[in-house]
Formats: sequence, structure tokens, C-alpha cells
Amino acid sequence: MKRVFDVVLSALALILLAPVLLVIAIAIILDTGLPVFYRQDRVGLHFHVFKILKFRSMHQNNGGSLITISGDPRVTGVGKILRITKLDELPQFWNVLLGDMSLVGPRPEVPHYVELFKNRYSLILSVRPGITDLASIEFRNEEQVLRESHEPLKAYIEEVLPAKLDLADKYVRNHSVIGDVLILFRTALKLI
Repeated sequence: MKRVFDVVLSALALILLAPVLLVIAIAIILDTGLPVFYRQDRVGLHFHVFKILKFRSMHQNNGGSLITISGDPRVTGVGKILRITKLDELPQFWNVLLGDMSLVGPRPEVPHYVELFKNRYSLILSVRPGITDLASIEFRNEEQVLRESHEPLKAYIEEVLPAKLDLADKYVRNHSVIGDVLILFRTALKLI
């Protein structure tokens, strides 16, 4: 049932948002050129690694930290707007159609951080990761929180990520269709 819900809503979202997606793609090209999309390894259902799709919000070939803090110089002009509004996440509807993600579920993490908390992820990765979840709502301003820390990477590993994992555990143990609809509604309210 959940998979049908995911496929139907994602397909509908991609069709209805096609003009918005096109405008964003053109804005990225005009701002910093190609490519329009960014792909990154993330860990999904049963520890399967997949490529998450986002609109590119950073300059190309910029190494550096796996986390991003507010004011990060790697973020482009258009990227700042995309990240604040979360529009950079829209291409993930395609990940949902492919079956790598769900609309609602624990946010997928990069392999490095999953490895650090592998025991905790055993339960969390028993469900498909999602575009949004309780942690997405709670930590909507994560980049700003990390910027205020003296050691952002340490704060992410020791404070932010464990709190996100607590919320992911809570989701996995209690998820339902009604719960998913409420998370989608709360996410929409936060974006507005």
C-alpha cells in the first residue's frame, strides 16, 4: 500500500512540478553552468547503497566536509535559495519512483556516518529512507545550528546525528499511513 502511495504521489509531483523543475534547472545553468543535478552515495533499505539525486547547490569539484554549515563558501548563489527552500530536494521524487526511497522515512545518510552508527542503522534501514521524516522537521535549520558550533563536525557526530537516529527509531517502531500523512502535512507547513 505504501509503495503504491509513493509511486502515485511521486509521479504526480514530477508531472505537476515539471515547470518549476525546468525553471530551477535553467537558473542553475545560468548561475554556474552544468551539471544541473548532484548525485551522492547514500545508504538505503537493508544497507543498499544508491545515488541520491538533488539539484546541484554547490560549486563543482569542491571537496571538503560531508556536512554543510550556513554560509559555506561552496554553496552557489542559486544554491542558497534552493537549500533554504528545500527545492534542491525535489529530484528525489525520481528516487522514490525508482524504489530507492519513500516519500516518508528516515533520511538516508552517507556511508561514512552509517558505518559510525552501524548497530543503530540495523533497525532504521529495515524501511526505505524518505524524502522527509521527523528529523527533517526537527532539524530544518541544521546548517545554522552547526554554524553556531565551535566544532561543527563533532557536533554533527556527537549531538545532531544521534538525535536524528532517535527520531528515526521512533518512526520505524511506530510508522503508519496516517503517521506518514501527518509528517507530509507537517513538512509542508514548515516549508510554507
